[in-house]
Amino acid sequence: MNTNAAIAAAYAPDTPHSSQSASATSSAFSAVSWSAIFAGAVAAAALSLILLILGTGLGLSAVSPWTPSGISASTFGVSAIVWITATQVIASGMGGYLAGRLRSKWVSVHNDEVYFRDTVHGFLAWSVASLVTAAVLASTMGAIVNGGVQAGAVVAGTAATGAINAVAAGGAASDKTGMSVSDAGNYFIDSLFRKNAAAASTSTQTVSAGIESSPVAASAAEVTRIFVNSIRTGTLPPEDERYAGQVVAQRTGLSQADAEKRVNEIFVRMQTKLRDAETATREATDKARKASAYAALWVFISLLIGAFVASLAATLGGRQRDAQMHYSTNL
Repeated sequence: MNTNAAIAAAYAPDTPHSSQSASATSSAFSAVSWSAIFAGAVAAAALSLILLILGTGLGLSAVSPWTPSGISASTFGVSAIVWITATQVIASGMGGYLAGRLRSKWVSVHNDEVYFRDTVHGFLAWSVASLVTAAVLASTMGAIVNGGVQAGAVVAGTAATGAINAVAAGGAASDKTGMSVSDAGNYFIDSLFRKNAAAASTSTQTVSAGIESSPVAASAAEVTRIFVNSIRTGTLPPEDERYAGQVVAQRTGLSQADAEKRVNEIFVRMQTKLRDAETATREATDKARKASAYAALWVFISLLIGAFVASLAATLGGRQRDAQMHYSTNL
């Protein structure tokens, strides 16, 4: 009976004996059990890394480049969000529980203080685990953040300039239809120098195809440079239109008026094509920016959920530890 009375007095926070014990133990033991915190953090980081790798494998197996098979982009995004949140809940809960269960027992400490310390232990375990996981996955997180920043910093005119340069240099940029911008530009230039049937029949009687191919190629390159410069400025100057009309009239047999009309029509079609490519690039850039923003937002929410779960699990682990030790002492 004397032993039981002493134990009961030690656990009673409002007795004078409890106050003396608290002052004695507070000076001897720290309120933070770093060994338990690091143990829980290591377990949480390892479990989080394993679950993330598993989620990556499942996600890659569900995605297919073939249109009829595989999941859609929206389904994949929702699945990734759910998996990241579940990973945080499981890993943080495990780390917080271990941090609370393995911490040192505080003798003669009020229940409210015990609850607060257990909560702090869970939060610290989650913090250390998050830092370790972020350090391991630094390259992946950096790619997400940099992708969002670069997508948001794209200037509106960059897409048009890139498309125009692709036309001039024969680049391989593609639009929504799959046709490269350089192919589209070559198509417009080739259509500019198409001959009428009557003009073609008379031309073949006087000039052979081998002799004519080289001047036509040089003229096409020159007109391409004229179009590129005009698209950059936004309008086709009258002097360039007249000169291009003369070149087209000379090579196709059209009249000057018909040649200038064809030049203007082809220029408008080519300009429209490049504007469509610019619009498609802007839409893709905006989608990438929104996807990066949503990803960062959901990662933030999942981390907050993980912090809450770790703190709650630490209090549960601490209560179970104290209950088990109290039961063993009574035995």
